[in-house]
Amino acid sequence: MSHASPIDRKSALPDTAEWWRGAVFYQIYPRSFRDTNGDGIGDLGGIVEGLDHIASLGVDGVWISPFFTSPMDDFGYDVSDYCGIDPSFGDFDDFDRIIEKAHGLGLKVIIDQVYSHTSDRHAWFQESRRDRTNPKADWYVWADAKPDGSPPSNWQSVFGGSAWQWDGPRKQYYLHNFLKSQPDLNLHNREVQDAVLDAARFWLDRGVDGFRLDAINFAMHDPQLRDNPPSGAPMEAVTRPFDMQLKVYNQSHPDITAFIERIRGVMDEYPARFTVAEVGGPEPLAEMKAFTEGDTRLDSAYNFDFLYAEKLTAPLVKRSLAQWSGDKGEGWPSWAFSNHDAPRAITRWSDEATAARTARTMMLLLTALRGNAFIYQGEELALPQAHVAFEDLQDPEAIANWPHTLGRDGARTPIPWEAGASGGGFTSGTSAWLKLDEAHKPLAVDAQGSDPASMLSFTRRLLAVRKQFPALASGDLELLDSPADVVAFVRTDPSGDVLCAFNLGDGAVDWEPGAPGVWSAVASDTGFAPDQQIPSTLPPMSGYWASRMQAGA
Repeated sequence: MSHASPIDRKSALPDTAEWWRGAVFYQIYPRSFRDTNGDGIGDLGGIVEGLDHIASLGVDGVWISPFFTSPMDDFGYDVSDYCGIDPSFGDFDDFDRIIEKAHGLGLKVIIDQVYSHTSDRHAWFQESRRDRTNPKADWYVWADAKPDGSPPSNWQSVFGGSAWQWDGPRKQYYLHNFLKSQPDLNLHNREVQDAVLDAARFWLDRGVDGFRLDAINFAMHDPQLRDNPPSGAPMEAVTRPFDMQLKVYNQSHPDITAFIERIRGVMDEYPARFTVAEVGGPEPLAEMKAFTEGDTRLDSAYNFDFLYAEKLTAPLVKRSLAQWSGDKGEGWPSWAFSNHDAPRAITRWSDEATAARTARTMMLLLTALRGNAFIYQGEELALPQAHVAFEDLQDPEAIANWPHTLGRDGARTPIPWEAGASGGGFTSGTSAWLKLDEAHKPLAVDAQGSDPASMLSFTRRLLAVRKQFPALASGDLELLDSPADVVAFVRTDPSGDVLCAFNLGDGAVDWEPGAPGVWSAVASDTGFAPDQQIPSTLPPMSGYWASRMQAGA
């Protein structure tokens, strides 16, 4: 397809090299955000309409999940044209309106880049599979069968089954770490690197402020195709064969860091842009540190510590924070409690009786951590995980692994905009691509926006308070001694210090900070009452922020 001409917006961007340090981002999953043409699929026009709501929260930017040309086998993460917009989402005029309006509202815009794989309908793959001698023959990961006809290695796909798919035209197997319609690019090939970096420049020229790099630790494989060792996990403890291997050879290749340095080189051509890596896996810390080390790699890494945690605990938070010391040359962490791939945290970490308070405590904690905070659409409304019947499932992972996984659909149902409207005001059409959970309707944007006691109103006030204290964005963090269920730390900055304390246990805890000074509460899960004395007893699942006052003030 033809691509609209890029627009030079670089001169309009603020020349603040590290605007992203301590920023709060709002993740938009376009299919489920807002539909403006009645076809039941959220679109770029819906993002334009919804930017006022997002800006009203007080966030600093948006991350927009894929909207590129795609057959939608994996809902946009199977890209068939890196520089195209899928017609189901709109066109370049719509995208340009997003950039213009977002920047006018003071919001930065980052988008996904998916470099580990493409759709099997991408023109590159269609040429690559034609034969073994064409110009793109080595652009994907191809390998001969073993003498007995079996796949080249024992590698397993994330979505179940072998990570190798036999291809008739080539008479070879190709690698797919995800769906069989998502063949892996051979990023050991410098021509392939050049091609995806050109795509990055295309969107940077278009005005985006940065990228989230999807599944970047899957970007390179072991060329020797050695078998992965077993993880030792028994079948009864896992939901898929993928979890029964240690992913030593099909991901996390040491050459990924050199490719990352090439990405950084492109980013440095454009002032004040931001990169954050998605790094999954059971022990991602070493890669996160390596991918963000120094000034020649990425700015930040997207942390998975909380996304699949069954319970929010003080030891988990303390351990996660302690991993990022702030030493010179260390990268900058990013944090999320929910996203489009994980069951919503409020459902994982609370029940119906405690959900309202837990949602507030979660937001207090997320936006107090040292790093960037990513709020997933609907968290500002305290949306729980939606119930999706098997016959309504759209997620290929959920369908393949039913009933042993919650899947991703329950976190992807449409956002309710109007409590009294059919379909929650998400679409003017008769149905949405994924059914809205009726339990979400009372939590709609319009209902909460008019209620000063709502989660939406709480989020707006909380982020307004956060902007008053620079320490909460970019200050250092010092963990304080505290009881087992309490996590407490001080964010320090030349402009002032902020004490953050949270009881994440099931019972009340008596605790007062040992940090010197007189502390005045500025925000808590129960609301906002400036200049109030901090409590000596922390109720279960509660927290507060407090600023330090001079003794005798």
